[in-house]
Amino acid sequence: MKVMKRIALRRERRSFRVRNHVRRSANGRPRLCVFRSNKHIYAQVIDDVTGRTLVSACSNEKELYGEGAAGNCAAAARIGTVLAERAKSAGIEEVVFDRGPYQYHGRVAALGEAAREGGLSF
Repeated sequence: MKVMKRIALRRERRSFRVRNHVRRSANGRPRLCVFRSNKHIYAQVIDDVTGRTLVSACSNEKELYGEGAAGNCAAAARIGTVLAERAKSAGIEEVVFDRGPYQYHGRVAALGEAAREGGLSF
């Protein structure tokens, strides 16, 4: 039980460390926040000044879920592309990438690269 608490505490600290670094370097840009579970991946663009979510996309949406597996790199890339399209239609071109406690590797990297190719700059 103590080991699980230590692991959760380290993950929480890592998440706060990354988020604080992102907020310091944001300069008024919204934050692209990523959450991944075992089955799905979620991404949202958040305005930290007002605390509102501006745009979001996730792999369990009806129109995106039927296109194949939801927990792999291809699905994450699809979510990144959809998020970039929605952000551009909302007038958002520059964001700060918040990977949370996850490494920039695998699904998180696929989402980030697809968002870059879709027109977002970070």
